[in-house]
Amino acid sequence: MDPKQLYDVVIIGGGPAGLTAGLYLARAKYRVLIVEKAAFGGQITITDQVVNYPGVLHTSGRELTETMRQQAQSFGAEFLLAEVTGLSLDDTVKTVKTDRGDLSCFGVLWATGAHPRMVGFPGEEAFRGRGVAYCATCDGEFFTGRDVFVVGGGFAAAEEAVFLTKYARHVTILIRGKDFSCAPTAADMARSHPKITVLTHTQVQAVEGDSALRLLRYQNTETGQVTEYQPPEGETFGLFVFAGYQPATELLQGLAKLDPQGYVLTDKSQQTSVPGLYAAGDVCQKPLRQVVTAVGDGALAATELEKYAAACQQATGLRPAAPASTPASDIPAAQSSAPAGQSASGGLFPPEMLAQLHTVFGRMASPLVLELTLNDAPISQELAGYMEALCALTDKLTLTKTGTDPDAPCVRICRADGSWTGLAFHGVPGGHEFTSFVLGLYNAAGPGQALDAQTEAALQAIDRPTELQVLVSLSCTMCPELVTAAQRMAAANPHITAQAYDLNHFPALRDKYHVMSVPCLVVDQGKQVTFGKKNIQQLLDLLS
Repeated sequence: MDPKQLYDVVIIGGGPAGLTAGLYLARAKYRVLIVEKAAFGGQITITDQVVNYPGVLHTSGRELTETMRQQAQSFGAEFLLAEVTGLSLDDTVKTVKTDRGDLSCFGVLWATGAHPRMVGFPGEEAFRGRGVAYCATCDGEFFTGRDVFVVGGGFAAAEEAVFLTKYARHVTILIRGKDFSCAPTAADMARSHPKITVLTHTQVQAVEGDSALRLLRYQNTETGQVTEYQPPEGETFGLFVFAGYQPATELLQGLAKLDPQGYVLTDKSQQTSVPGLYAAGDVCQKPLRQVVTAVGDGALAATELEKYAAACQQATGLRPAAPASTPASDIPAAQSSAPAGQSASGGLFPPEMLAQLHTVFGRMASPLVLELTLNDAPISQELAGYMEALCALTDKLTLTKTGTDPDAPCVRICRADGSWTGLAFHGVPGGHEFTSFVLGLYNAAGPGQALDAQTEAALQAIDRPTELQVLVSLSCTMCPELVTAAQRMAAANPHITAQAYDLNHFPALRDKYHVMSVPCLVVDQGKQVTFGKKNIQQLLDLLS
């Protein structure tokens, strides 16, 4: 095996645990790759305020994990945006299968974290995206000037309730137990806020409505009293659920030992029941799930993986190429508050992003034409400048402009002969959507992200015109997965089109489909409207 194609460790998950492990391994001169399917940083990136991380007086989750990413990269850790689809762990050299190809390594660290858990009250699933939400950062703005209820009594519920007061008229927290279960400082901030009411011993019985929530029924479990809330006539309201998380361990089912709730069981060294497979962070069975415990897990797992990789090197005689360190001052930020795609230093595409772009351009099998439809809005000029800068980087992309359109500003990805590939983005594909747009180019030009034979067959079986509209927010970490999946399907099947819309610039679509959560998938102009992230298989199941 060529050492250039081999890693000492592949880390699956780019949250605090994975980034910490990457930092430790790279600093110890082991070649390590961190694979993340959405955005580096993990669940903590949606947290607006972090005040209990030792040594850091006050920061946001995004800022904290971006610093971790830069640290890891400065020591030579490598990064890949891809979805892991399978593991082969029987041999000394293991294989991590992804939608961007197979990866070879000695050790694997599973650090995929967890996603919000549903409570299960009547109406929760039916009104998900139409009033029931799970991410205050992604969806809070939809409830500006309205009443909002929060279900839960943990840290997330307390903190997110305070965050929601930026938008909501009033926030009511419904706690099943006798009090908050989080640290007093977080609870006190919520309890003392003038726009927050806290109700304990309270459970949701049901939510009801039409195209949006119109009624919430909840009960005091001590007195038995049932209360029905209805918003003022002509209004709706929001119900945010923060009832814990479900571990992302689907691919480990039947492979490693899990507890009844699906959390990974590890020994004191973070090793799972499978030799060479370690786990760290919120995906593990543990009494406390915080950033500080995740980084501790990551550090411990990394030091154990150092020993494991060294033993594998000695047994096989294979030594992956050592990582190359980079001065921290030269590491650009992966995300920026500057306009779409623009780095804080003023360059439209910072060095790390340029490296990713040139890799994609080098793999594109065919040239593409980016067809712009603009209007008089300032965002149109931003889109034009963004696409002009992108096309200037390669001869694989050419830019054309067309007339005004109701869906402007828009960039359509076309073939060299001018025919449309079925992929388009309305707005500016910055923020978290930059990666999905670049993957869209790769998929449209070919060869595109690999599909297994079964998925390919199911995809090609769709023989009717199918229009997919994905309504997104550039701040949403869950949107890119759905956008990428829809675009991959459109690139492979001429019957399918996939168009993404930044809802910030298309409020008419938000109102038309009563969107109160992102991502929102609209199939065939409203024949089906669903919410939440989905992969290709889930989309195929939906369309079938």
